[in-house]
Amino acid sequence: MTNKLLVVSAVAGVLMIVFGALTYISGSGKPPPVANQSALVRPYSPTFGDASAKVHIVEFFDPACETCRSFYPFVKEMIAANPGRIRLSIRYAPFHQGSDQIVKVLEASRKQGKYWQTLEAVLAAQPQWTVNHTARLELAWKAIEGVGLRMQQLKEDMNSPEIAGEIRQDLQDAVALNVTQTPEFFVNGRPMPSFGYEQLKTLVDDALREAYR
Repeated sequence: MTNKLLVVSAVAGVLMIVFGALTYISGSGKPPPVANQSALVRPYSPTFGDASAKVHIVEFFDPACETCRSFYPFVKEMIAANPGRIRLSIRYAPFHQGSDQIVKVLEASRKQGKYWQTLEAVLAAQPQWTVNHTARLELAWKAIEGVGLRMQQLKEDMNSPEIAGEIRQDLQDAVALNVTQTPEFFVNGRPMPSFGYEQLKTLVDDALREAYR
């Protein structure tokens, strides 16, 4: 009797697993939210969009990454098309050599209230200061000349322990979330099932439908 109960329990367990898998496949196919939610966003992360928006895109970003550059206007258009409903948080994963120095420029510009202007200037000129997949800080200065930054102050702020600590924390969180390339997107805690513009748009559209029924 005991053996029969064990067999029945084992079979029931297998059936539950199979049923769950079939339900997931036959359903929306959306990946589940990541388990380590605390690693997704930190209080210091730059955020664009309405703070009360119910759809939250988190992007792990490398300013020297060509694909990050191409995705930026795409994400911005999605936010503009859904006013007040989507916000974006930037996390750093400076995987390219020298890219951490460009991140320091961005974060130092934030102290002067010019983060997004500096980001757009840096991305627009990315081909000029990224050479053989290496970020060259000395070539990036020209890219931000028109932003109106106080350059001496910027260079001093770049070397602050606070900024170094934020970059270090972002990289630790990237490892915790298994981020190995950029850009990597999470929408309301869910990673993209595969990489691409349409995959990101589908994930965002699904989140919008769920949040604003």
